[in-house]
Amino acid sequence: MAEEAVLGFLEHNEQIKDSGEFAVEKGISHEVIVNVIKSLNAFRFVDAQDIKKERWQLTAEGETYAASGSPEFQLFTAIPPEGISRVELQKKLGDSVFKIGCQQAIKNKWVEMGKTQVSRKVEHVDDNVKALLIKINDGEALNQEDIDALKRRKLISPQIWKGYSVKKGPNYAPERRKPATDLNRENLQSGEWKELQFKELNFLAKGFPIEGGHLHPLLKVRRQMQMIFLQMGFEEMPTNNYVESSFWNFDALFQPQQHPARDSHDTFFLREPSTTKMLPEDYVERVKRIHESGGHGSRGYGYDWKREEANKNLLRTHTTAVSSRMLYAFAKKPFEAKRYYRLICDRGLSLGDLQGVLHDFFSRLGMSNLRFKPAYNPYTEPSMEIFGYHEGLKNNGLK
Repeated sequence: MAEEAVLGFLEHNEQIKDSGEFAVEKGISHEVIVNVIKSLNAFRFVDAQDIKKERWQLTAEGETYAASGSPEFQLFTAIPPEGISRVELQKKLGDSVFKIGCQQAIKNKWVEMGKTQVSRKVEHVDDNVKALLIKINDGEALNQEDIDALKRRKLISPQIWKGYSVKKGPNYAPERRKPATDLNRENLQSGEWKELQFKELNFLAKGFPIEGGHLHPLLKVRRQMQMIFLQMGFEEMPTNNYVESSFWNFDALFQPQQHPARDSHDTFFLREPSTTKMLPEDYVERVKRIHESGGHGSRGYGYDWKREEANKNLLRTHTTAVSSRMLYAFAKKPFEAKRYYRLICDRGLSLGDLQGVLHDFFSRLGMSNLRFKPAYNPYTEPSMEIFGYHEGLKNNGLK
């Protein structure tokens, strides 16, 4: 309704001079008219210019006097023809109205203040202050002398009124059509597309923020353990080599080539590249010898080890394949003590050192009471299981 009123008026008139007066004339809230003008101005249907006017509004004290009368008038009407004692008049009016009323009534020469008695000096008075305040409230103009008098008494304060003057804009039309957002089949078939006004695309607009998920509890625990190891001086091994050769994944860890884990239903082998061409030949030969005939106290597996099996590429089946590479790298360089996850290298290490590292790690998890039990594992010697008691959880955990 408000938009039709603005556009319709401009169709037959040059401009809307004052949005406030226009709102009163059309019986529409000025706030609604202003919102419509801002919207039309944004799409250049109209050109709007700011209008600022200084108006006067009643203060809280002024509103009280406009409703109940000025203090001096209240004081005058509270005095009977025969007069009244100061004490009784003050009790009747209250301290604030009595004090202000006395000052203004004496100034206006309405009353006579004796030492104990108050009496009227005139028979009738008009409450001009109340009348002026009501005019201000109704939006009527006052002369400057009256304005100054009310300002001195702090009964009115200035208010900046904001409105608009409005003219037709470059995109003016008597009716604003809602811009189309899509070109569809019906538009093309009917020819309607020729008359459509399409909404401009904002290529700089940001999309809706993506709602992030939450860390899985196991990921939180893993991160906690990772930080503990880093605090203990450990480093992370380079585990980003997800494609590995069978040599490092199986042979260097002395898993026999006929082991079921190497079958296609347990391991994902690559078609391209299917084999590796980068193996350390000196080490390959030593690994081959251990597989076939043993050494260092081992009898070996007693079979013909095949190089073509070792060359096959696969998706790494375990992180221990990285450990085999790291051990070989340590042996090729001047020896340096290292602490990696899953791997500690130094001279003179014993099972007691491992137990000390485990005590340190579990104590940082809140488990200082550990027990170690001998156990058999085919790939480590010696082997053990760890029992830990958590004081906060009040239970034992097998690790």
